[in-house]
Amino acid sequence: MQRRHASLALLLLVPPHRAVAALSEGDASAGVRAALERGAGLAVARLGRPDGFFADPRLRIPLPGPLEQASALLRLAGQQQKVDELVLAMNRAAEAAVPQARPLLVNAVKSMSVEDALAVVRGGDDSVTRFFAGKTREPLFAQLLPLVTRATEKVALAQRYNALAERLARAGLVRQDEVQLERHVTAKTLDGLYLAIGEEERRIRQDPVGTGSAILKKVFGG
Repeated sequence: MQRRHASLALLLLVPPHRAVAALSEGDASAGVRAALERGAGLAVARLGRPDGFFADPRLRIPLPGPLEQASALLRLAGQQQKVDELVLAMNRAAEAAVPQARPLLVNAVKSMSVEDALAVVRGGDDSVTRFFAGKTREPLFAQLLPLVTRATEKVALAQRYNALAERLARAGLVRQDEVQLERHVTAKTLDGLYLAIGEEERRIRQDPVGTGSAILKKVFGG
């Protein structure tokens, strides 16, 4: 009974003119899946290239809190180039790691239930972010962290920050999530990825005809 109610609600939540056209539960679910899978692919392609993160002020990964606060002093001490080098390295690490996320994102979409689809449709602007974060954040973090680590460990300032932050954390002066630069970058990479997926998915729903996808046009199109 619960599944039947969820299925009915999903059909009621698609555009009214499509509900009149008697969309099946399968079509409605397939339309949501197609929008999410396409949105994930577009987001990965957009972010997984040079400047995907770095050139976007909303997605550019900043220095961790303690290092950001100290960056002004570092610049005054003639360390401007080193600070800039680290910020660029962090964002390049994110851009290089993002393409590895695509298989897990696609699998999450393919395995989504009718209830998952309903939650995405009715859940507000952050529903796509919450869906992907709930299904993929933990495994993606574990998968991307080594890639980010290899990219940032070449930067001397990153190594010095990690050593200092570890001492500060033991003294209780910084939060645990600020201890390791690579964990900070990996977390911010996923935040940016999920945000971008949500943006792409909303664009797809607004212009389903432009996608060239038959199921998207059927479910969301005019």
